[in-house]
Amino acid sequence: MEMENPTGNMMGLLRVTIKRGIDLAIRDVNASDPYVIVRLGHQKLKTRVIKKTLNPEWNEDLTLYVTDANEPLKLFVYDHDTLSLDDKMGDAEVDLKPFLESVKMDLEGMADGTIVTSLKPDRRNCFIEESNIVWMNGKVGQNMFLRLRNVESGEIELELQWIDVPTPSLQGA
Repeated sequence: MEMENPTGNMMGLLRVTIKRGIDLAIRDVNASDPYVIVRLGHQKLKTRVIKKTLNPEWNEDLTLYVTDANEPLKLFVYDHDTLSLDDKMGDAEVDLKPFLESVKMDLEGMADGTIVTSLKPDRRNCFIEESNIVWMNGKVGQNMFLRLRNVESGEIELELQWIDVPTPSLQGA
């Protein structure tokens, strides 16, 4: 299977920092060995496994290319098992449209820390609390706490950051 070339319709890169898990579900004796899989379209990236904890600290950057603003970012948390299939520990989804709309705004010259948009928890997202899209260090970013679905407990803290990709010049074409 060959890697598709995303540059034709790529909007930019999305850096997803998986910060930590909070009060994750127990899947082994008194603990779990959690890791996170992040999916966007056909792309799938994975954090490292952290052994014997329900409150893992990953602080791991995963970078995905964005080609479709309607494609949600999906997270799946699993417990790593050596001798059997990994156990599911919940999932969450993030609608990227508000984030990508903020990216399109002309924010140059804004003061660092300016809140571009505030998103409240609702049925369309997995937010636990209000999440702000912020202009910081010349980039659009968003920190969020997501409640995991399809599981008895668990939250994931993550941060999104937009990375512009220079488009090739069309001069001489």
